[in-house]
Amino acid sequence: MSILIQAADELRRELRGLKFPEPVAHTYNPLEYAWQRHCDYLEKYGSIPKKVLFLGMNPGPYGMAQTGVPFGEVSHVRDWMGISGPVDKPSSEHPKRPITGFDCERSEVSGRRLWGLFAELYGTADAFFKDHFVANFCPLVWMKESGANITPDKLPRDCMAPVDEACLRHLRRIIEILEPEKLIGVGAFAEKQLATADQENRVLGKILHPSPASPAANRDFSGTATRQLRELGIL
Repeated sequence: MSILIQAADELRRELRGLKFPEPVAHTYNPLEYAWQRHCDYLEKYGSIPKKVLFLGMNPGPYGMAQTGVPFGEVSHVRDWMGISGPVDKPSSEHPKRPITGFDCERSEVSGRRLWGLFAELYGTADAFFKDHFVANFCPLVWMKESGANITPDKLPRDCMAPVDEACLRHLRRIIEILEPEKLIGVGAFAEKQLATADQENRVLGKILHPSPASPAANRDFSGTATRQLRELGIL
């Protein structure tokens, strides 16, 4: 078992059994039901060390929730990264948010934009992952009874305290393992977590989050993020 897989296993064990109040109706943890595919990602692309660590917030319903890979839009994970295989079901599945793994026909816009940009800039997955890695701060997905997604920043602080503590410990462990020179948040939330976790004053920055909920990302995610990467000295 690689050291990154060991760290991820510790995180999923810490998050087991946590309960969340209304409006949360269902909680998914792809580190449980998509564990093997997450391990494939860590095993294949988690070589040590890395120069840059990119951090997202938590899984999207048609991305990591389906594939176990951060920002894991199916076609990019399968065709660009070369990762695929069976994915199980969460213990309590929302009828409007089924987990169909690599059979999922919906495209995760955030993942399509982010991995599409890296594919455009670096060509192959091997070329990108040689010096870069992408992780999520939190592996959990929350949804309302309606099936609507709930982001971590919208949940009460008291119920999120054990989640935040476990995820922060895990993030510090990832930074310790990968020894990146630069920590880049994909969005402001992730940048804030990196600032909290960093204990060595590494170069800290952020790029625009590729979410379709962001008007700026809808206008020109690729152009804006490319400019930000240049300003951060990553390109």
